[in-house]
Amino acid sequence: MNLDDQFRKADVLLEALPYMQNFRGKTFLIKVGGSAMEDPKLVDRFLRDIVFLEAVGINPVLVHGGGKAISAAMKEAGLQAQFIGGMRVTDDATISIVEKTLARVINPEIVDKINAFGGKAVGLPGTEVFQGEKMLGHDPASGRDVDIGWVGRVTDCKLGLIEAAVGGEFVPCVSPVARDKTSGHTLNVNADLAACALATRLKAHKLIFISDVLGVMRDPKDNSTLIPSLDEASIKQLKAEGIISGGMIPKVDSALESLHGGVGKVHLIDGRVPHALILEIFTDIGIGTEITL
Repeated sequence: MNLDDQFRKADVLLEALPYMQNFRGKTFLIKVGGSAMEDPKLVDRFLRDIVFLEAVGINPVLVHGGGKAISAAMKEAGLQAQFIGGMRVTDDATISIVEKTLARVINPEIVDKINAFGGKAVGLPGTEVFQGEKMLGHDPASGRDVDIGWVGRVTDCKLGLIEAAVGGEFVPCVSPVARDKTSGHTLNVNADLAACALATRLKAHKLIFISDVLGVMRDPKDNSTLIPSLDEASIKQLKAEGIISGGMIPKVDSALESLHGGVGKVHLIDGRVPHALILEIFTDIGIGTEITL
């Protein structure tokens, strides 16, 4: 390696230094889902980034999805996955598979890899963190709200286990299921909304969504149209123009709700980009879309 390469490495570290100093001791709520969880190489890179955050004094709290793995487990069990308005219809058999897949497959794999990379992580079932209530799904075909089974929204978060983990310098890894406050039954919860609820309750410095899109783009087919920064007014305008549409609407709406609830900043980044988390947090330009009030 020549001296120019060495100098460039030094420049990168110096660029990151003020961010490390500013973020030390801060809590970052990170939600990972989509195809960013399907490729083992991408998962390994992402979890190494989590270990890096922990090593420089940031407190990462991880909420993970698991939709594709759950659908695969259902298929193996001879069950057909059904969705209404983007929500998984969750009967007794399905919620059993949801809970088992999250608790016995996805969550332990994440925890084991973080530990293998030199970090410290602990898996927490969402039922020990999230309290919820059943919700109806909206059927776009009929225009009516319908019963979709054991599906719920988060009404409160119990922070005891999260705070104990962070205090012990562990990364809490939380699954997106809640305990129904009335029946005590397990509820399947949208992972984005669970992450928003927990970030708000923690008053997280950052809420970071890692998925399989670069962020908000004027043209989804053209990566050069990525919008690096949004606020409430620009989101309203982009909705009116139809640029923010479909599944991005609830994501930005929940992001704004989190910001109003005390979260410092929200980031939307693409987990398929190697070390996207590091590039977004520790460089001047960033790599995704940030949302502020």
